[in-house]
Amino acid sequence: MIRCIKCNMVHAISKSGKLRGKQRYYCKDCNIYFTIHDACKEDLPDNNHKRHIATIADIARALNVSKSTVSRALHEHSDINEQTRQAVLQMAKELDYQPNLLAKSLVQNKTNTIGIIVPEFLTYFFPTVIIGAQQIASAAGYNVIICQSQESYFTEVSNANVLIANRVDGVLISMSKETRNIDHYKRFERHGIPVVFFNRVCDEMNVPKVLVNDYNGAFKATEHLIKNGYKRIAHIGGPANLRLSHNRLNGYKDALKKYKLPILDELITSCDLSKQDAVKSAKYLLGLPEPPDAVFCVNDPTAIQLILTAKAKGIHIPEELGVVGFSNDPIAAIIEPALTTVEQPVAEMGRKAMQLLIDILKGDAGKGEPAYLSLSTKLILRKSSVKPAGIKIFSIKTAQ
Repeated sequence: MIRCIKCNMVHAISKSGKLRGKQRYYCKDCNIYFTIHDACKEDLPDNNHKRHIATIADIARALNVSKSTVSRALHEHSDINEQTRQAVLQMAKELDYQPNLLAKSLVQNKTNTIGIIVPEFLTYFFPTVIIGAQQIASAAGYNVIICQSQESYFTEVSNANVLIANRVDGVLISMSKETRNIDHYKRFERHGIPVVFFNRVCDEMNVPKVLVNDYNGAFKATEHLIKNGYKRIAHIGGPANLRLSHNRLNGYKDALKKYKLPILDELITSCDLSKQDAVKSAKYLLGLPEPPDAVFCVNDPTAIQLILTAKAKGIHIPEELGVVGFSNDPIAAIIEPALTTVEQPVAEMGRKAMQLLIDILKGDAGKGEPAYLSLSTKLILRKSSVKPAGIKIFSIKTAQ
């Protein structure tokens, strides 16, 4: 495809014989002749290598109509006849015309774009949340920009700056494990960009939040271990700056209190949610002079590392060690033994968070305190925590 060396267009180009063995071309719009050699010269002001994106003006020039006519035809105004509209649409297709959404957004002060910041894509959790969120966004006519902080505070700050620069209409955020300074979150507020937190939420900001009932899920998980005869139950928690870590720790502690089992500091440890730190925590607990006979873990990836570490030490699960995780990661069902876990409505979390944000953008959100949604969990029983028949179950009386 040959473009004019002056206007960089293709529609008005025709062959015009040869000059010294080289094909010569003529642009009727610019009234100039040129060869391929001319078009490739770097010192020409508008050479063939220059990137060009078709505009309304290009369509108007090609059809010899006004730019306003093209604009009205593209926007299906009633005062444009059908023949003209079809000619405009056909030429737009030939020139690969795409509307300038940035220019449109500057005029309307709206981009119909929503940003999502998540900590990682290594597990199934956040991609599944995004799938749910995008279903709602697409149905409402919004595009989505997805950013991953890689569990880094500095990357998260950079993500926030990019979304602000791209004039997103709103943002969904799940905090990184490193985030303690929230100035970059407050920048969204200063720019009038509404924020909804999910899963890993920021308590310092009075904005909508969507999470699961971590406390109740942890309580049920620990209670299950107690009722299956385990007496010395440990907990591997998550980063201290995350609310979910505190809620799951409190659920674990209150279950022990209910059944009058001791809460021992040596049996409570935490990890930064990385594989390496999970293994470190597992080795610490299993290396105690009196190791635990069961462990409730902050999430499934941590529980899976515990199982692998225990098996490497020759510890039998669930006979010698009961294990319960949290989240119902797909791997939990196929590891041996299969992992008992607390299931979260992951995709639903994404849908609820996105719907809250869109309601705010459309002015449909209720007045008063921002919404706070706590979604229910479900205990999924598998082999890792259920002692085989014949193993004596610890008998416990519920505290009155």
